[in-house]
Amino acid sequence: MNHPETILSVEKISVSLQGRPILDNINFDLAKAEFCGLIGANGSGKTTLLRTILGFQPHTHGTINIDHRPNTNTLKSVGYVPQKIQLEKDLPLRARDLIGLGWDGHRLGLPWPSRKKSILVDEMLHAVNAEAFADQRVGDLSGGQQQRILIAHALIHRPKLLLLDEPLANLDIRAVAETVALLNRVRIDFGVAILISAHDMNPLLGVVDKIIYLANGRAAYGRTNEVVRTTVLSELYGYHIDVIRVHGRVLVIAGGHTDENAIPHDHHQDHVEAIP
Repeated sequence: MNHPETILSVEKISVSLQGRPILDNINFDLAKAEFCGLIGANGSGKTTLLRTILGFQPHTHGTINIDHRPNTNTLKSVGYVPQKIQLEKDLPLRARDLIGLGWDGHRLGLPWPSRKKSILVDEMLHAVNAEAFADQRVGDLSGGQQQRILIAHALIHRPKLLLLDEPLANLDIRAVAETVALLNRVRIDFGVAILISAHDMNPLLGVVDKIIYLANGRAAYGRTNEVVRTTVLSELYGYHIDVIRVHGRVLVIAGGHTDENAIPHDHHQDHVEAIP
């Protein structure tokens, strides 16, 4: 985990909330421009893990380094798109204004206009293909358009690591595909490592390099064909899990028996549903 290209290193992280264990001995790392999916059902600890990486949630054991430094000193190296941001329809902010707040919104007082900020906002609008609605109120934008603006807001400081908490939730099929394609282009163009949480890995399979699968507070980590396997997920859940190909889809379901060797492992062409 000390490779020069490593951007995020999570070693033996455990987290408890009000005395209840939430995460237990989580280990993984992300390299520069690597795309990783954080997969798990609701309540599996995905948001807790992201908040712990950001330093918002204390951990009881282990270490987290971002760009080879403790995570408590590296927030400027991280872009973050949190879950369920409510953008009111009458919010008096244009799309470009919200992006600009990613640059100077943390400062006290009214932000002063500057040429540097204007150039950066224009660059971010171009990066997420949002020029066409740059001057519209953010509350009037579609869910997919709002996600583009929030991603641009998180990228304006050119972070080395981008964390996204369920950014595909509540988007229609087209917006999901467009958002995933955008993130894939962003990680290539900006060289940023991406960690994205989701309960459904289907839309991510064509772009992710690795997957972290969370269940029961523990994690399985590796390439998709290393993780999405009967033996691995059965061990993770603590009971038998089948990984089954049906009509071009790979299903992860509880119970029953299957011959894992009969299931091809080229999951980049597969669709996967997690049904704990």
